[in-house]
Amino acid sequence: MSQAEERAGGGGTLAHRVPDLGALELLLAVARLGSLGAAAREVGITQPAASSRIRSMERQLGVALVDRSPRGSRLTESGALVTDWARRVVEAAEAFDAGAQALRHRRDSRLRVAASMTIAEYLLPGWLLALRAQRPDTAVSLLAGNSAAVAERLLADEADLGFVEGLTVPPGLDSAVIAHDRLIVVVAPAHPWARRRRPLAAEELAATPLILRERGSGTRQVLDAALGGLARPLIELSSTTAVKASAVSGAGPAVLSELAVGEELAMRRLVSIPVEGVSLRRDLRAVWPTGHRPTGPARELLSLTRG
Repeated sequence: MSQAEERAGGGGTLAHRVPDLGALELLLAVARLGSLGAAAREVGITQPAASSRIRSMERQLGVALVDRSPRGSRLTESGALVTDWARRVVEAAEAFDAGAQALRHRRDSRLRVAASMTIAEYLLPGWLLALRAQRPDTAVSLLAGNSAAVAERLLADEADLGFVEGLTVPPGLDSAVIAHDRLIVVVAPAHPWARRRRPLAAEELAATPLILRERGSGTRQVLDAALGGLARPLIELSSTTAVKASAVSGAGPAVLSELAVGEELAMRRLVSIPVEGVSLRRDLRAVWPTGHRPTGPARELLSLTRG
């Protein structure tokens, strides 16, 4: 036996030398109730199982703990001493459990979400309303930005769950596809393209200055990839709402998510222009740091996106 083991009072780990919490709670119940049968009922086990657990604890400690008689069960002198120690261990375990519950409550009482603009404006409000119905006490903060900014927030531990719209998953993140979207070309009704009868060719779209989201946004990433990096900016703006307003004002053609322009198309404030020879479909993804799958309210929000 090593010197360290001798100082510890025996070999092996502490877990092998100290009875488990269930056994200590049973011993405390015997001391309080004066009956092994009553103690067994209190902790929810059978009397034979309780007897077996006491004998096992006595073998582990090497001392007799309980004297059994027809009149009941009485602690031995050693049993009374062990019971005093057991009470302190159980109290410490109760304090540990209360602290762990407080940590869980603190974690579950807030949710930090980072989302790219289209998802933040047109999908997340409905998901967050559904989450609030399930978790009314969870405070949610939403950080809206482009897909690159979402990745930065997650990797800096400034968000618990993110949503992006680009073609690829940013490095350092895991993901799940939650929905699909399509980019469409839109113009104001007075624009010449609104009266054309043929679909717009990809080459013509690439040659035309467009109202675009900034580089780093998922919308811009998908369009640049579809046009071979040839999209020409007439204006670069940092929000979907700003791009849409500029298109409605007649400043020029814009490329936007189909999710973002439903009302404008229905009210004829914008006109959708078909495009041929190019795919503008994209996946919408939930993202989180690699190896840290969402838990608590973040996990519940993720499940709601697939509902």
